[in-house]
Amino acid sequence: MSKRTEKTIVDIAAELNLSVSTVSRALNNNPNISDRTKEKVRKMAGKLGYRPNTMAAGLRNSKSKTIGLIVPKISMFFPATIITVVQNKLQEYGYHLIICQSNDSYEQEVALVNTLYAARVDGLAVATTLYTTTFDHFDVFRDNNIPLVFFDRVPKHYQARVVKGDDYLGGYTVTEHMIAMGCKDIAHISGPVTCNLYIDRMAGYKAALKKHKLPFHKSRVFFQELTRENALQSCEKIFAAPPYPDGIFAANDTTAIAIMEYCRKIRLKVPEDLKIVGYSNDPRTEIITPPITSVNQFPEMMGESVVAALMTLIQSPAPAAGSYAEEIIPIQLIVRASSVGKTTKGSKQ
Repeated sequence: MSKRTEKTIVDIAAELNLSVSTVSRALNNNPNISDRTKEKVRKMAGKLGYRPNTMAAGLRNSKSKTIGLIVPKISMFFPATIITVVQNKLQEYGYHLIICQSNDSYEQEVALVNTLYAARVDGLAVATTLYTTTFDHFDVFRDNNIPLVFFDRVPKHYQARVVKGDDYLGGYTVTEHMIAMGCKDIAHISGPVTCNLYIDRMAGYKAALKKHKLPFHKSRVFFQELTRENALQSCEKIFAAPPYPDGIFAANDTTAIAIMEYCRKIRLKVPEDLKIVGYSNDPRTEIITPPITSVNQFPEMMGESVVAALMTLIQSPAPAAGSYAEEIIPIQLIVRASSVGKTTKGSKQ
């Protein structure tokens, strides 16, 4: 088999009897080149199968026009929504997105950071793993003044831009809502407390109990990766023997849906016997019966803020390293039948 030869602007110029510089300017939509010439060049480029070498152009300009993005799991509703928004917004600025998945592995995250640095990305946005507690692998970006933005899962003490949800208020609002609905014994299924999300939601939960003079029981709190299987195992423990809680605050919607499934199995009525609230406002919470009360984290707003932070750093003449700024994305409780039992139509609180 013969090796395919890549066509260049030299080949286009030869076919059209134009100078290489004219072809280059035409392909870059230079206003000094006539529309007729641009059209001729584009048609010939298509005919020859010409592909622009964006990497070479990036090296010449010291810009790759690409942004790296690392998320724990692409399949989850919240990061998937953010990915879509970030990609669309970056395209408006002429940037492309390289999407990477850490699978909640610290080792994989470290490898991805190094890979994206070697790929010469112009900026990096990261939602860290559940188990990332040291952040020195990001120093290569910070020390070289390459824009770095953490979002959702973020470090508490690291000099970088941070875009995060108001998870403390989220945990507080959920718990206070359940108390207002008559709950006096609220269990909480949390994620690992190595992650800022669950530290803050747990703190909000405890603060609301304290305000309303309800006791906090360690036996009513579970720390785990928030999977369906782990949720069902926690339910086995919660409902092994009475007294049962009258409410469960689940730190994500996958867990809340699994709790609902378990309640059907043991014939426990929701919300009459048990009230359930999830977190993230996954679309599945609206179509399950009864629909599940959850917390809207506004992923679209977070995605837009991530891009805005990156563009500010990229376009700023000042060095990016060492600068710290934190943006808090609001939350909103979406009340549905799983916690009130009056309606199947979501209302906002």
